[in-house]
Amino acid sequence: MNSINGPNQAADINQIVQGLKASGDEFAVATVVRTVSVTAAKPGAKAIIDASGAVLEGWVGGGCARHAVIKAAQAAIADGEPRLVTLQPEEILHEQGLCAGQEADGVLVASNMCPSKGSMEIFVEPFLSNPELLVIGASPVAQMLARMAPLFDFSVSVVGDALKDSAEHAIKYRFKDYSEIPLEHSHRYVVVATQGSGDVDALIAAIQLGSKHLAFVGSKRKLSFLSDKLIAAGQQTARIDNIKGPAGLDIGAVTPQEIALSILAELVQVRRRKKQQA
Repeated sequence: MNSINGPNQAADINQIVQGLKASGDEFAVATVVRTVSVTAAKPGAKAIIDASGAVLEGWVGGGCARHAVIKAAQAAIADGEPRLVTLQPEEILHEQGLCAGQEADGVLVASNMCPSKGSMEIFVEPFLSNPELLVIGASPVAQMLARMAPLFDFSVSVVGDALKDSAEHAIKYRFKDYSEIPLEHSHRYVVVATQGSGDVDALIAAIQLGSKHLAFVGSKRKLSFLSDKLIAAGQQTARIDNIKGPAGLDIGAVTPQEIALSILAELVQVRRRKKQQA
């Protein structure tokens, strides 16, 4: 860990942040925003922490601050929400009715056990890679989804030669077949838009994948019909129930463009839901 804490730190940190963002890495930047009494780090001190908890660059204080900031950074990277760490002496926390390790409304409480007895607040901001939208199918709706999704900061992936000509410029990753798709992905959304071409196989593959949202382009009646086939094929009912069908918000969509828009609107809603509820 680099213990830079001088005027050049911000420039060094910013250069590294830009490099990490360009490479698609996920990380958090911790910034000391306020200090009271004696503290090792001063306002403006920064550190970069990755998802494993490793401090890649910078410094925001000693052991007490380091542990709390790493914990907050990992939580922020996991859910995409920023955190504020408040580090205070035990007696001050007791006076306020707070306990070390407590987290509420995005504020993580930590105890400063150092002899200095200083207090500090550290803002932790996550930087995540664009979420993946896995589009399965080659239908007109699939084509429009692949074309439009990057406008909403989704990284588009497809399977096989689907959409090879119609939306090639928008596709970031192309899997050769279903078996090549990683089972787990922390920020994946899946839309099955096969619309009559290999529906069952596509759904079987899709429900095996870890995803934040799985949607099927088709009517409720068709999804019910296909669900019976999935059960007959040995698929678990609980996984089948996770399929959202029909895909998209009900905006009266008719054309492929309108249907794709309704689906992307729903994905944005799911992606931002926690903030809307807060």
